[in-house]
Amino acid sequence: MTSFILLQASTPPPNEWALFFGRFHPLIVHLPIGFLLIAGLLELDRITRRQRVSSHTITLILFWSAVSATMACLFGYLLSLGGGYDDNTLSSHMWEGIGVAVFAWIAWAVKHERIGPKIRLGQLFYFPALGIGLLLLLAAGHDGGSLTHGSDFLTQYTPEPFRSLAGIPPREESVEDIQPIADVNQAMVYQQIVHPILKTRCVQCHNPEKSKGDLRLDTPAMIQKGSEDGPIIVAGKADQSKMIKVCLLPEEDDHHMPPKGKPQLTENQLMLLTWWINEGTPFDKKVAELKVTDAVKPALASLGTGSAGGSQHVASGPAPESPVLTMKLPAADPKAIEELRKAGLLVLPLSKEQNQLEVSAVNARTFNDAKATALPKLSQQIVWLKLGDTDVTDATLAQVAQLKNLQKLHLEQTSVTDAGLKNLKNLPYLEYLNLYGTAVTDAGIKELAGLKNLKTVYLWQTKVTDAGVAELKKSLPNLEINMGLGEGSIAQFIKADSAATESEKAK
Repeated sequence: MTSFILLQASTPPPNEWALFFGRFHPLIVHLPIGFLLIAGLLELDRITRRQRVSSHTITLILFWSAVSATMACLFGYLLSLGGGYDDNTLSSHMWEGIGVAVFAWIAWAVKHERIGPKIRLGQLFYFPALGIGLLLLLAAGHDGGSLTHGSDFLTQYTPEPFRSLAGIPPREESVEDIQPIADVNQAMVYQQIVHPILKTRCVQCHNPEKSKGDLRLDTPAMIQKGSEDGPIIVAGKADQSKMIKVCLLPEEDDHHMPPKGKPQLTENQLMLLTWWINEGTPFDKKVAELKVTDAVKPALASLGTGSAGGSQHVASGPAPESPVLTMKLPAADPKAIEELRKAGLLVLPLSKEQNQLEVSAVNARTFNDAKATALPKLSQQIVWLKLGDTDVTDATLAQVAQLKNLQKLHLEQTSVTDAGLKNLKNLPYLEYLNLYGTAVTDAGIKELAGLKNLKTVYLWQTKVTDAGVAELKKSLPNLEINMGLGEGSIAQFIKADSAATESEKAK
């Protein structure tokens, strides 16, 4: 076994032809299983019921079982060159497979009408060879299943009392068993949110028995270790983290994860993983201890009513009184949605019944004016648009102006200016506008005076003055304008923090 492992370690990276043929192993491996089992059943039937079965028929079946077992060994070896398997289980599976082929050839040779008689005492070897071949077949099948699905694949759902009688440990709670989170704010981010996502979508191929690319995602330590190419997470920077990048690749791409054909990450799951990484990948903190952005609120809200894996798309949505929520909009063009996704944007349903959509650039920091030309193709369906921290300029706002049902718009930390705000005049349902960190001035926010439904505007770190705010308030007296933390807000914050500290001391 040691020599086999050393041989693998010293072998140069396999070429594409080896990996191509190796992928046929799961197909070929079923042939010797069928042939050898048929041969065994025919021999059993012949012995127990004295049925006349042609010796030539059994010989022919044994021949093809030996040939297919040999081919399965060859293709299995080529498949193993790709790496990512537990060495001990792989070695056992390999030798068991070779044993099946060897004993199938022995049984065929002894049974053959011309070769058999030439082998001294050959008939004495026939049934032992056939029996050992069948036993090795079962063992190889079990280890093959362990390599693909995990060592507990066969025994995972063993019921009591058989589990205790067989000495099998109590069944680990599966993701399907996890109940909806009663209080999302108090949920442990990794244990209750991130780990269930990884377990349902990633751990099948990245576990102790099967670690594709030398990557395991079953424990915090292994996640932090990364793969053979290095770390897969850059804490605080999801857009630079390989874990997120491979999920955003087109599904046809060989590097896309999970691979095509496997259950894919939902938009909510991807949003939650992105948020976790951007918050520094904490393994021991609660939701309430992290910054919860507007982008992630719908995904977190879904955990209280859906499965722990977040497969149910539930959004907190805009305020109930907003007329845009009661509208029955036409269904979105799937091609238009796919075009935005190829540009790196997340497209989330706010309401499946009315077809409202949220579009977010949380993972597309390089989104720019050229790519924004695709937005008007969903002019009726986009209700929330989040372009914060991207490369958009005033030119993009000319496209945004065509989103006639837009209710929430994020433009924080972008290059938009006063000139761009003129494009927002004709958005009748706009209620929320975030201009934090932009270059807008008093002259620019005057353009907002005609937006009668506008309720909240964020103007932190802009060039807007108190005088400009006061002027806007004359036109929109109920508008909430957030200019950042003033002296009163800071005092309130300190007071609240002191009260929390005293409360902790009292405990």
